Amino acid sequence: MSHPHPELGPPPRLPEGGLRVTPLGGLGEIGRNMTVFEYGGRLLIVDCGVLFPEEEQPGIDLILPDFSSIRDRLDDIEGIVLTHGHEDHIGGVPFLLREKPDIPLIGSKLTLALIEAKLQEHRIRPYTLEVAEGERERIGPFDCEFVAVNHSIPDALAVAIRTPAGMVVHTGDFKMDQLPLDNRLTDLHAFARLSEEGIDLLLTDSTNAEVPGFTPHERDISNVLRQVFAGARKRIIVASFASHVHRIQQILEAAHEHGRRVAFVGRSMVRNMGIARDLGYLKIPPGLVVDVKTLDDLPDDQVVLVCTGSQGEPMAALSRMANRDHQIRIVQGDTVILASSLIPGNENAVYRVINGLTRWGANVVHKGNAKVHVSGHASAGELLYFYNICRPKNLMPVHGEWRHLRANAELGALTGVPHDRIVIAEDGIAVDLVEGKAKISGKVQAGYVYVDGLSVGVGEPALKDRKILGDEGIVSVFVVVDASTGKITGGPHVHARGSGIEDSAFVDVIPRITEVLERSAQDGVVEPHQLQQLVRRTLGKWVSDTYRRRPMILPVVVEV
Repeated sequence: MSHPHPELGPPPRLPEGGLRVTPLGGLGEIGRNMTVFEYGGRLLIVDCGVLFPEEEQPGIDLILPDFSSIRDRLDDIEGIVLTHGHEDHIGGVPFLLREKPDIPLIGSKLTLALIEAKLQEHRIRPYTLEVAEGERERIGPFDCEFVAVNHSIPDALAVAIRTPAGMVVHTGDFKMDQLPLDNRLTDLHAFARLSEEGIDLLLTDSTNAEVPGFTPHERDISNVLRQVFAGARKRIIVASFASHVHRIQQILEAAHEHGRRVAFVGRSMVRNMGIARDLGYLKIPPGLVVDVKTLDDLPDDQVVLVCTGSQGEPMAALSRMANRDHQIRIVQGDTVILASSLIPGNENAVYRVINGLTRWGANVVHKGNAKVHVSGHASAGELLYFYNICRPKNLMPVHGEWRHLRANAELGALTGVPHDRIVIAEDGIAVDLVEGKAKISGKVQAGYVYVDGLSVGVGEPALKDRKILGDEGIVSVFVVVDASTGKITGGPHVHARGSGIEDSAFVDVIPRITEVLERSAQDGVVEPHQLQQLVRRTLGKWVSDTYRRRPMILPVVVEV
Protein backbone atom coordinates (compact mmCIF):
# COMPACT_ATOMS: atom_id res chain seq x y z
CA MET A 1 0.00 0.00 0.00
CA SER A 2 1.37 3.36 -0.97
CA HIS A 3 0.82 6.50 1.05
CA PRO A 4 1.80 10.16 0.78
CA HIS A 5 5.03 11.63 2.07
CA PRO A 6 5.07 15.10 3.61
CA GLU A 7 7.99 16.17 1.38
CA LEU A 8 6.06 15.55 -1.84
CA GLY A 9 6.36 18.39 -4.32
CA PRO A 10 3.97 19.53 -7.05
CA PRO A 11 3.08 16.76 -9.51
CA PRO A 12 4.95 16.80 -12.83
CA ARG A 13 3.23 17.25 -16.16
CA LEU A 14 0.72 14.44 -16.66
CA PRO A 15 2.12 11.81 -19.05
CA GLU A 16 0.34 11.69 -22.39
CA GLY A 17 -2.50 9.18 -22.23
CA GLY A 18 -2.56 9.25 -18.41
CA LEU A 19 -5.42 10.11 -16.07
CA ARG A 20 -4.80 12.18 -12.92
CA VAL A 21 -7.07 11.90 -9.87
CA THR A 22 -6.67 14.62 -7.23
CA PRO A 23 -8.94 14.68 -4.16
CA LEU A 24 -9.30 18.21 -2.79
CA GLY A 25 -11.45 17.11 0.15
CA GLY A 26 -12.99 14.06 1.80
CA LEU A 27 -9.81 12.14 2.66
CA GLY A 28 -8.77 12.12 6.30
CA GLU A 29 -12.09 13.77 7.22
CA ILE A 30 -15.85 13.24 7.07
CA GLY A 31 -17.11 15.88 4.64
CA ARG A 32 -15.82 18.41 2.10
CA ASN A 33 -15.86 15.74 -0.61
CA MET A 34 -14.36 16.85 -3.92
CA THR A 35 -12.27 15.01 -6.51
CA VAL A 36 -10.73 16.41 -9.70
CA PHE A 37 -10.09 14.15 -12.71
CA GLU A 38 -7.75 15.31 -15.47
CA TYR A 39 -7.28 13.86 -18.92
CA GLY A 40 -5.92 15.51 -22.05
CA GLY A 41 -5.74 18.92 -20.41
CA ARG A 42 -9.43 18.86 -19.44
CA LEU A 43 -10.93 18.55 -15.96
CA LEU A 44 -13.98 16.80 -14.53
CA ILE A 45 -15.00 17.38 -10.92
CA VAL A 46 -16.97 14.86 -8.86
CA ASP A 47 -18.79 16.52 -5.94
CA CYS A 48 -17.98 19.80 -4.23
CA GLY A 49 -19.05 19.68 -0.59
CA VAL A 50 -18.49 21.41 2.72
CA LEU A 51 -17.22 20.40 6.13
CA PHE A 52 -18.90 21.70 9.26
CA PRO A 53 -16.70 23.40 11.87
CA GLU A 54 -15.62 22.02 15.22
CA GLU A 55 -15.27 23.78 18.56
CA GLU A 56 -11.67 24.85 17.88
CA GLN A 57 -12.85 26.86 14.85
CA PRO A 58 -14.85 29.63 16.56
CA GLY A 59 -17.11 31.79 14.43
CA ILE A 60 -16.69 29.64 11.32
CA ASP A 61 -19.87 28.66 9.45
CA LEU A 62 -18.49 26.31 6.78
CA ILE A 63 -15.20 24.87 5.58
CA LEU A 64 -14.66 24.62 1.81
CA PRO A 65 -12.23 22.70 -0.36
CA ASP A 66 -9.26 24.75 -1.53
CA PHE A 67 -9.84 25.75 -5.17
CA SER A 68 -6.39 27.31 -5.61
CA SER A 69 -4.96 24.38 -7.61
CA ILE A 70 -7.70 24.73 -10.25
CA ARG A 71 -8.39 28.46 -10.02
CA ASP A 72 -6.29 29.30 -13.10
CA ARG A 73 -7.86 26.37 -14.97
CA LEU A 74 -11.56 27.10 -14.53
CA ASP A 75 -11.99 27.23 -18.32
CA ASP A 76 -10.68 23.64 -18.51
CA ILE A 77 -13.52 22.28 -16.33
CA GLU A 78 -16.00 20.28 -18.40
CA GLY A 79 -18.51 19.91 -15.56
CA ILE A 80 -19.23 18.97 -11.96
CA VAL A 81 -20.82 15.56 -11.41
CA LEU A 82 -22.85 15.50 -8.20
CA THR A 83 -23.35 12.01 -6.79
CA HIS A 84 -26.17 13.01 -4.40
CA GLY A 85 -27.70 15.95 -2.57
CA HIS A 86 -26.07 15.95 0.86
CA GLU A 87 -24.32 19.14 1.99
CA ASP A 88 -20.94 17.41 2.28
CA HIS A 89 -21.19 16.75 -1.48
CA ILE A 90 -22.98 19.84 -2.89
CA GLY A 91 -22.51 22.59 -0.28
CA GLY A 92 -19.37 24.02 -1.89
CA VAL A 93 -20.85 24.34 -5.39
CA PRO A 94 -22.14 27.93 -4.95
CA PHE A 95 -18.67 29.09 -3.92
CA LEU A 96 -17.03 27.50 -6.98
CA LEU A 97 -19.71 28.83 -9.32
CA ARG A 98 -19.15 32.32 -7.93
CA GLU A 99 -15.79 32.14 -9.69
CA LYS A 100 -17.22 30.73 -12.94
CA PRO A 101 -21.04 30.52 -13.03
CA ASP A 102 -21.31 28.62 -16.33
CA ILE A 103 -19.63 25.38 -15.20
CA PRO A 104 -22.25 22.69 -16.01
CA LEU A 105 -23.73 20.66 -13.16
CA ILE A 106 -24.56 17.01 -13.83
CA GLY A 107 -26.73 15.00 -11.46
CA SER A 108 -30.03 13.25 -10.79
CA LYS A 109 -33.39 15.01 -10.61
CA LEU A 110 -33.51 15.44 -6.81
CA THR A 111 -29.83 16.34 -6.52
CA LEU A 112 -30.14 19.10 -9.13
CA ALA A 113 -33.36 20.40 -7.55
CA LEU A 114 -31.63 20.73 -4.17
CA ILE A 115 -28.56 22.49 -5.58
CA GLU A 116 -30.67 24.78 -7.78
CA ALA A 117 -32.63 25.92 -4.72
CA LYS A 118 -29.37 26.58 -2.90
CA LEU A 119 -27.92 28.49 -5.86
CA GLN A 120 -31.05 30.62 -6.06
CA GLU A 121 -30.10 32.08 -2.67
CA HIS A 122 -26.72 33.00 -4.20
CA ARG A 123 -28.46 34.46 -7.30
CA ILE A 124 -26.78 31.96 -9.61
CA ARG A 125 -28.71 30.22 -12.40
CA PRO A 126 -26.66 27.14 -13.28
CA TYR A 127 -26.31 25.16 -16.46
CA THR A 128 -27.57 21.68 -15.59
CA LEU A 129 -27.73 18.26 -17.18
CA GLU A 130 -30.14 15.82 -15.56
CA VAL A 131 -29.05 12.17 -15.68
CA ALA A 132 -30.43 8.92 -14.31
CA GLU A 133 -29.08 5.47 -13.60
CA GLY A 134 -28.23 3.48 -16.72
CA GLU A 135 -27.50 6.57 -18.80
CA ARG A 136 -24.17 7.50 -20.42
CA GLU A 137 -23.05 11.00 -21.24
CA ARG A 138 -19.87 12.22 -22.90
CA ILE A 139 -18.58 15.19 -20.93
CA GLY A 140 -15.57 16.43 -22.88
CA PRO A 141 -13.08 13.53 -23.06
CA PHE A 142 -14.83 11.79 -20.15
CA ASP A 143 -17.39 9.11 -21.02
CA CYS A 144 -19.55 8.93 -17.88
CA GLU A 145 -21.99 6.14 -17.03
CA PHE A 146 -24.29 6.55 -14.04
CA VAL A 147 -25.19 3.69 -11.71
CA ALA A 148 -27.93 3.58 -9.06
CA VAL A 149 -26.69 3.28 -5.48
CA ASN A 150 -28.67 3.20 -2.26
CA HIS A 151 -27.91 5.86 0.36
CA SER A 152 -29.73 7.89 3.02
CA ILE A 153 -31.12 10.23 0.37
CA PRO A 154 -33.01 9.29 -2.81
CA ASP A 155 -31.49 9.44 -6.28
CA ALA A 156 -27.85 8.79 -5.30
CA LEU A 157 -25.55 7.78 -8.16
CA ALA A 158 -22.14 6.23 -8.64
CA VAL A 159 -20.25 7.23 -11.77
CA ALA A 160 -18.02 5.18 -14.08
CA ILE A 161 -15.61 7.47 -15.94
CA ARG A 162 -14.11 6.02 -19.11
CA THR A 163 -11.05 7.56 -20.75
CA PRO A 164 -8.32 6.07 -22.98
CA ALA A 165 -6.26 5.75 -19.77
CA GLY A 166 -8.80 3.30 -18.34
CA MET A 167 -12.06 3.17 -16.44
CA VAL A 168 -12.42 4.75 -13.00
CA VAL A 169 -15.48 4.02 -10.86
CA HIS A 170 -16.39 6.48 -8.11
CA THR A 171 -19.06 5.07 -5.77
CA GLY A 172 -20.02 8.30 -4.02
CA ASP A 173 -21.67 7.46 -0.68
CA PHE A 174 -23.47 4.15 -0.81
CA LYS A 175 -24.74 1.09 1.02
CA MET A 176 -26.42 -2.12 -0.11
CA ASP A 177 -29.80 -2.03 1.65
CA GLN A 178 -31.75 -4.96 0.21
CA LEU A 179 -35.10 -3.57 1.42
CA PRO A 180 -34.91 0.16 0.64
CA LEU A 181 -38.00 2.27 1.26
CA ASP A 182 -38.08 3.44 -2.37
CA ASN A 183 -37.26 -0.05 -3.74
CA ARG A 184 -34.23 1.43 -5.50
CA LEU A 185 -31.40 -1.04 -4.96
CA THR A 186 -27.69 -0.53 -5.44
CA ASP A 187 -27.31 -1.88 -8.98
CA LEU A 188 -24.93 -4.78 -8.40
CA HIS A 189 -25.69 -6.10 -11.88
CA ALA A 190 -24.32 -2.87 -13.39
CA PHE A 191 -21.17 -3.06 -11.23
CA ALA A 192 -20.68 -6.69 -12.30
CA ARG A 193 -20.98 -5.62 -15.94
CA LEU A 194 -18.41 -2.86 -15.39
CA SER A 195 -16.17 -5.44 -13.72
CA GLU A 196 -16.35 -7.64 -16.81
CA GLU A 197 -15.22 -4.66 -18.88
CA GLY A 198 -12.41 -4.00 -16.38
CA ILE A 199 -12.35 -1.44 -13.57
CA ASP A 200 -8.87 0.07 -13.63
CA LEU A 201 -9.33 2.22 -10.51
CA LEU A 202 -12.06 2.06 -7.87
CA LEU A 203 -12.71 4.96 -5.50
CA THR A 204 -14.84 3.63 -2.65
CA ASP A 205 -16.75 5.10 0.29
CA SER A 206 -14.84 4.26 3.50
CA THR A 207 -17.09 5.76 6.20
CA ASN A 208 -18.21 2.43 7.73
CA ALA A 209 -15.19 0.29 6.81
CA GLU A 210 -14.46 -0.36 10.50
CA VAL A 211 -18.02 -1.56 11.22
CA PRO A 212 -18.34 -5.36 10.92
CA GLY A 213 -21.19 -7.06 9.11
CA PHE A 214 -23.92 -5.35 7.11
CA THR A 215 -25.63 -2.01 7.68
CA PRO A 216 -29.22 -2.58 8.97
CA HIS A 217 -32.21 -1.82 6.75
CA GLU A 218 -33.69 1.68 6.81
CA ARG A 219 -37.15 0.21 7.32
CA ASP A 220 -35.99 -1.40 10.60
CA ILE A 221 -36.48 2.01 12.19
CA SER A 222 -40.23 2.10 11.51
CA ASN A 223 -41.27 -0.16 14.40
CA VAL A 224 -39.04 1.73 16.86
CA LEU A 225 -40.56 5.04 15.78
CA ARG A 226 -44.06 3.63 16.19
CA GLN A 227 -43.23 2.53 19.73
CA VAL A 228 -41.84 5.97 20.60
CA PHE A 229 -44.91 7.66 19.12
CA ALA A 230 -47.24 5.30 21.00
CA GLY A 231 -45.55 6.10 24.32
CA ALA A 232 -45.38 9.89 23.86
CA ARG A 233 -47.93 11.86 25.87
CA LYS A 234 -47.10 15.38 24.71
CA ARG A 235 -45.37 16.92 21.69
CA ILE A 236 -42.85 14.97 19.62
CA ILE A 237 -39.89 16.90 18.20
CA VAL A 238 -37.74 15.10 15.63
CA ALA A 239 -34.29 16.37 14.61
CA SER A 240 -32.87 15.09 11.34
CA PHE A 241 -30.77 16.17 8.40
CA ALA A 242 -32.77 18.46 6.16
CA SER A 243 -32.10 16.12 3.22
CA HIS A 244 -32.94 12.76 4.82
CA VAL A 245 -36.11 12.17 2.84
CA HIS A 246 -36.42 8.47 3.76
CA ARG A 247 -36.23 9.22 7.49
CA ILE A 248 -38.77 12.03 7.24
CA GLN A 249 -41.09 9.71 5.29
CA GLN A 250 -41.10 7.25 8.18
CA ILE A 251 -41.77 10.08 10.65
CA LEU A 252 -44.74 11.21 8.55
CA GLU A 253 -46.16 7.68 8.41
CA ALA A 254 -45.81 7.22 12.18
CA ALA A 255 -47.46 10.60 12.81
CA HIS A 256 -50.32 9.74 10.46
CA GLU A 257 -50.92 6.40 12.22
CA HIS A 258 -51.09 8.10 15.63
CA GLY A 259 -53.36 10.98 14.63
CA ARG A 260 -50.74 13.71 14.87
CA ARG A 261 -50.12 16.72 12.64
CA VAL A 262 -46.60 17.55 11.41
CA ALA A 263 -44.92 20.93 11.00
CA PHE A 264 -41.48 21.49 9.47
CA VAL A 265 -39.26 23.96 11.34
CA GLY A 266 -36.26 25.72 9.82
CA ARG A 267 -35.69 27.19 6.38
CA SER A 268 -33.62 24.32 4.96
CA MET A 269 -36.05 21.69 6.25
CA VAL A 270 -39.08 23.49 4.82
CA ARG A 271 -37.32 24.08 1.49
CA ASN A 272 -35.95 20.55 1.01
CA MET A 273 -39.12 18.75 2.05
CA GLY A 274 -41.10 20.99 -0.28
CA ILE A 275 -38.80 20.02 -3.14
CA ALA A 276 -39.01 16.31 -2.27
CA ARG A 277 -42.81 16.50 -2.11
CA ASP A 278 -43.13 18.37 -5.41
CA LEU A 279 -40.90 15.84 -7.19
CA GLY A 280 -42.76 12.85 -5.74
CA TYR A 281 -39.99 11.57 -3.46
CA LEU A 282 -41.96 12.37 -0.29
CA LYS A 283 -45.50 11.01 0.03
CA ILE A 284 -47.59 13.20 2.35
CA PRO A 285 -51.18 12.23 3.24
CA PRO A 286 -53.64 15.11 2.77
CA GLY A 287 -53.92 17.39 5.78
CA LEU A 288 -50.99 15.84 7.64
CA VAL A 289 -48.49 18.71 7.28
CA VAL A 290 -49.52 22.06 8.71
CA ASP A 291 -47.88 25.44 9.18
CA VAL A 292 -45.95 25.78 12.43
CA LYS A 293 -48.04 28.85 13.32
CA THR A 294 -51.18 26.70 13.64
CA LEU A 295 -49.71 24.34 16.24
CA ASP A 296 -50.87 26.45 19.18
CA ASP A 297 -54.44 25.51 18.24
CA LEU A 298 -53.72 21.77 18.56
CA PRO A 299 -53.45 19.64 21.73
CA ASP A 300 -49.85 18.66 22.56
CA ASP A 301 -50.56 14.99 21.91
CA GLN A 302 -51.43 15.79 18.29
CA VAL A 303 -48.23 17.67 17.44
CA VAL A 304 -45.01 16.58 15.70
CA LEU A 305 -42.26 19.07 14.89
CA VAL A 306 -39.53 18.14 12.41
CA CYS A 307 -36.44 20.32 12.59
CA THR A 308 -32.70 20.48 11.98
CA GLY A 309 -29.98 20.30 14.61
CA SER A 310 -29.23 16.59 15.03
CA GLN A 311 -25.48 17.37 15.02
CA GLY A 312 -25.63 20.03 17.73
CA GLU A 313 -25.12 22.91 15.28
CA PRO A 314 -25.25 26.09 17.39
CA MET A 315 -27.69 27.99 15.16
CA ALA A 316 -29.94 25.04 14.28
CA ALA A 317 -33.47 24.87 15.68
CA LEU A 318 -32.89 22.07 18.20
CA SER A 319 -29.81 23.71 19.75
CA ARG A 320 -31.72 26.95 20.14
CA MET A 321 -34.60 25.09 21.79
CA ALA A 322 -32.15 23.52 24.23
CA ASN A 323 -30.76 27.00 25.02
CA ARG A 324 -34.21 28.58 25.43
CA ASP A 325 -33.45 30.74 22.40
CA HIS A 326 -36.31 29.60 20.16
CA GLN A 327 -40.02 30.37 19.91
CA ILE A 328 -40.73 26.69 20.58
CA ARG A 329 -40.21 26.09 24.30
CA ILE A 330 -39.37 22.60 25.52
CA VAL A 331 -41.61 21.60 28.45
CA GLN A 332 -41.84 18.67 30.85
CA GLY A 333 -43.04 15.56 29.03
CA ASP A 334 -42.03 16.50 25.46
CA THR A 335 -40.33 13.72 23.50
CA VAL A 336 -37.30 14.62 21.36
CA ILE A 337 -35.96 12.15 18.78
CA LEU A 338 -32.47 12.60 17.33
CA ALA A 339 -32.88 10.60 14.13
CA SER A 340 -29.31 10.82 12.85
CA SER A 341 -25.89 9.39 13.60
CA LEU A 342 -23.11 11.32 15.30
CA ILE A 343 -20.67 12.71 12.77
CA PRO A 344 -17.15 12.27 14.25
CA GLY A 345 -16.11 15.46 16.02
CA ASN A 346 -19.67 16.52 16.87
CA GLU A 347 -20.10 14.32 19.95
CA ASN A 348 -19.61 17.04 22.57
CA ALA A 349 -21.96 19.45 20.82
CA VAL A 350 -24.68 16.80 20.50
CA TYR A 351 -24.47 15.69 24.13
CA ARG A 352 -24.57 19.33 25.20
CA VAL A 353 -27.89 19.67 23.35
CA ILE A 354 -29.19 16.41 24.84
CA ASN A 355 -28.35 17.64 28.33
CA GLY A 356 -30.00 20.98 27.65
CA LEU A 357 -33.20 19.33 26.43
CA THR A 358 -33.23 16.90 29.37
CA ARG A 359 -32.82 19.80 31.78
CA TRP A 360 -36.15 21.24 30.60
CA GLY A 361 -37.89 17.90 31.12
CA ALA A 362 -37.76 16.34 27.66
CA ASN A 363 -37.45 12.61 27.10
CA VAL A 364 -34.61 12.43 24.56
CA VAL A 365 -34.48 9.39 22.29
CA HIS A 366 -31.23 8.97 20.36
CA LYS A 367 -29.03 6.32 18.79
CA GLY A 368 -27.45 5.58 22.16
CA ASN A 369 -30.71 4.42 23.77
CA ALA A 370 -32.93 3.35 20.85
CA LYS A 371 -32.59 2.20 17.27
CA VAL A 372 -33.74 5.45 15.69
CA HIS A 373 -30.98 5.65 13.10
CA VAL A 374 -29.23 3.40 10.62
CA SER A 375 -26.24 4.48 8.61
CA GLY A 376 -26.28 5.41 4.95
CA HIS A 377 -22.88 3.79 4.35
CA ALA A 378 -21.75 0.26 3.54
CA SER A 379 -20.24 -1.70 6.42
CA ALA A 380 -17.27 -4.06 6.11
CA GLY A 381 -19.36 -7.06 5.01
CA GLU A 382 -20.93 -5.08 2.19
CA LEU A 383 -17.57 -3.67 1.10
CA LEU A 384 -16.07 -7.19 0.89
CA TYR A 385 -19.05 -8.30 -1.17
CA PHE A 386 -18.69 -5.21 -3.37
CA TYR A 387 -14.96 -5.75 -4.00
CA ASN A 388 -15.59 -9.36 -5.00
CA ILE A 389 -18.09 -8.11 -7.58
CA CYS A 390 -15.96 -5.25 -8.92
CA ARG A 391 -12.51 -6.92 -8.86
CA PRO A 392 -10.69 -3.58 -9.34
CA LYS A 393 -7.14 -3.56 -10.69
CA ASN A 394 -6.29 -0.56 -8.46
CA LEU A 395 -8.06 0.68 -5.33
CA MET A 396 -8.19 4.11 -3.70
CA PRO A 397 -10.32 4.38 -0.53
CA VAL A 398 -12.08 7.77 -0.21
CA HIS A 399 -14.59 9.52 2.06
CA GLY A 400 -13.38 8.92 5.60
CA GLU A 401 -10.88 9.63 8.32
CA TRP A 402 -7.49 7.93 8.28
CA ARG A 403 -8.72 4.95 10.29
CA HIS A 404 -11.57 4.44 7.83
CA LEU A 405 -9.29 4.68 4.79
CA ARG A 406 -6.84 2.12 6.19
CA ALA A 407 -9.62 -0.26 7.23
CA ASN A 408 -11.11 -0.03 3.75
CA ALA A 409 -7.71 -0.67 2.17
CA GLU A 410 -7.31 -3.82 4.29
CA LEU A 411 -10.70 -5.07 3.09
CA GLY A 412 -9.63 -4.55 -0.50
CA ALA A 413 -6.40 -6.46 0.14
CA LEU A 414 -8.35 -9.36 1.67
CA THR A 415 -10.33 -9.73 -1.57
CA GLY A 416 -7.16 -9.94 -3.66
CA VAL A 417 -6.26 -6.40 -4.66
CA PRO A 418 -2.42 -6.40 -4.62
CA HIS A 419 -0.92 -4.22 -1.91
CA ASP A 420 1.11 -2.25 -4.43
CA ARG A 421 -2.13 -1.42 -6.27
CA ILE A 422 -3.84 0.12 -3.21
CA VAL A 423 -3.31 3.88 -2.83
CA ILE A 424 -4.00 5.51 0.52
CA ALA A 425 -3.91 9.21 -0.21
CA GLU A 426 -4.88 12.43 1.51
CA ASP A 427 -6.34 15.70 0.34
CA GLY A 428 -4.18 17.28 -2.37
CA ILE A 429 -2.34 14.08 -3.35
CA ALA A 430 -2.28 13.57 -7.12
CA VAL A 431 -2.69 9.94 -8.18
CA ASP A 432 -1.85 9.12 -11.79
CA LEU A 433 -3.30 6.15 -13.65
CA VAL A 434 -0.73 5.37 -16.35
CA GLU A 435 -0.53 2.10 -18.28
CA GLY A 436 -2.92 0.44 -15.87
CA LYS A 437 -1.03 1.30 -12.67
CA ALA A 438 -2.12 3.91 -10.12
CA LYS A 439 0.61 5.70 -8.20
CA ILE A 440 1.15 8.94 -6.31
CA SER A 441 2.85 11.63 -8.40
CA GLY A 442 2.85 14.74 -6.21
CA LYS A 443 0.84 17.07 -4.04
CA VAL A 444 -1.10 20.28 -4.59
CA GLN A 445 -2.38 22.78 -2.04
CA ALA A 446 -5.57 21.48 -0.42
CA GLY A 447 -5.97 23.23 2.93
CA TYR A 448 -9.09 24.41 4.69
CA VAL A 449 -10.89 27.48 3.36
CA TYR A 450 -13.03 29.00 6.10
CA VAL A 451 -16.34 30.78 5.56
CA ASP A 452 -17.55 33.26 8.17
CA GLY A 453 -20.77 34.99 7.18
CA LEU A 454 -20.07 36.61 3.82
CA SER A 455 -16.30 36.33 4.23
CA VAL A 456 -14.64 33.48 2.35
CA GLY A 457 -11.04 32.63 3.13
CA VAL A 458 -10.78 33.58 6.80
CA GLY A 459 -7.13 32.88 7.56
CA GLU A 460 -5.47 30.74 10.19
CA PRO A 461 -4.05 33.85 11.94
CA ALA A 462 -7.60 35.13 12.49
CA LEU A 463 -8.65 31.74 13.90
CA LYS A 464 -5.60 31.74 16.18
CA ASP A 465 -6.55 35.19 17.46
CA ARG A 466 -10.11 34.03 18.10
CA LYS A 467 -8.88 31.05 20.10
CA ILE A 468 -6.61 33.27 22.19
CA LEU A 469 -9.46 35.68 22.83
CA GLY A 470 -11.77 32.82 23.77
CA ASP A 471 -9.28 31.05 26.01
CA GLU A 472 -7.25 33.87 27.55
CA GLY A 473 -9.08 37.16 26.94
CA ILE A 474 -7.55 40.51 25.99
CA VAL A 475 -5.51 43.15 27.82
CA SER A 476 -5.29 46.60 26.25
CA VAL A 477 -2.86 49.36 27.21
CA PHE A 478 -3.19 53.00 26.11
CA VAL A 479 -0.27 55.46 26.18
CA VAL A 480 0.10 59.02 24.84
CA VAL A 481 3.64 60.17 23.92
CA ASP A 482 5.18 63.37 22.62
CA ALA A 483 5.76 63.00 18.87
CA SER A 484 9.17 64.65 18.90
CA THR A 485 10.69 63.41 22.17
CA GLY A 486 8.88 60.11 22.74
CA LYS A 487 8.19 61.08 26.36
CA ILE A 488 4.95 59.97 28.03
CA THR A 489 2.30 62.67 28.25
CA GLY A 490 -0.65 60.44 29.23
CA GLY A 491 -1.13 56.97 30.68
CA PRO A 492 -0.30 54.14 30.66
CA HIS A 493 -3.90 52.98 31.18
CA VAL A 494 -4.42 49.19 31.25
CA HIS A 495 -7.78 47.38 30.94
CA ALA A 496 -8.57 43.67 30.74
CA ARG A 497 -11.55 41.79 29.29
CA GLY A 498 -12.11 38.07 29.68
CA SER A 499 -8.69 37.45 31.18
CA GLY A 500 -9.83 36.96 34.77
CA ILE A 501 -7.47 39.75 35.92
CA GLU A 502 -8.92 42.80 37.65
CA ASP A 503 -7.90 46.18 36.23
CA SER A 504 -6.63 47.20 39.66
CA ALA A 505 -3.99 44.44 39.53
CA PHE A 506 -2.14 46.22 36.73
CA VAL A 507 -0.98 48.96 39.06
CA ASP A 508 2.12 46.81 39.65
CA VAL A 509 3.13 46.74 35.98
CA ILE A 510 2.48 50.38 35.06
CA PRO A 511 5.86 51.54 36.51
CA ARG A 512 7.63 48.90 34.39
CA ILE A 513 5.92 50.10 31.21
CA THR A 514 6.72 53.71 32.11
CA GLU A 515 10.40 52.85 32.75
CA VAL A 516 10.74 51.02 29.41
CA LEU A 517 9.19 53.94 27.49
CA GLU A 518 11.35 56.53 29.26
CA ARG A 519 14.47 54.52 28.45
CA SER A 520 13.46 54.25 24.79
CA ALA A 521 12.85 58.02 24.66
CA GLN A 522 16.38 58.60 25.95
CA ASP A 523 17.65 56.28 23.20
CA GLY A 524 15.80 58.32 20.57
CA VAL A 525 13.13 55.69 19.80
CA VAL A 526 9.94 57.59 18.89
CA GLU A 527 8.35 55.45 16.16
CA PRO A 528 4.89 54.33 17.48
CA HIS A 529 5.12 50.75 16.15
CA GLN A 530 8.42 50.15 17.95
CA LEU A 531 6.99 51.61 21.14
CA GLN A 532 3.95 49.34 20.85
CA GLN A 533 6.21 46.29 20.58
CA LEU A 534 8.10 47.36 23.71
CA VAL A 535 4.84 47.78 25.61
CA ARG A 536 3.52 44.43 24.36
CA ARG A 537 6.64 42.53 25.44
CA THR A 538 6.79 44.20 28.84
CA LEU A 539 3.13 43.71 29.69
CA GLY A 540 2.98 40.19 28.19
CA LYS A 541 5.99 39.01 30.22
CA TRP A 542 4.53 40.44 33.43
CA VAL A 543 1.15 38.74 32.90
CA SER A 544 2.85 35.43 32.05
CA ASP A 545 5.19 35.56 35.06
CA THR A 546 2.50 36.71 37.49
CA TYR A 547 -0.57 34.74 36.34
CA ARG A 548 0.76 32.02 33.99
CA ARG A 549 -1.61 33.30 31.31
CA ARG A 550 -1.14 34.44 27.73
CA PRO A 551 -3.97 36.85 26.84
CA MET A 552 -3.92 38.90 23.67
CA ILE A 553 -2.00 42.12 24.37
CA LEU A 554 -3.31 45.13 22.44
CA PRO A 555 -1.03 48.18 22.90
CA VAL A 556 -2.12 51.57 21.55
CA VAL A 557 0.50 54.36 21.39
CA VAL A 558 -0.81 57.76 20.31
CA GLU A 559 1.46 60.66 19.31
CA VAL A 560 0.65 64.26 20.15
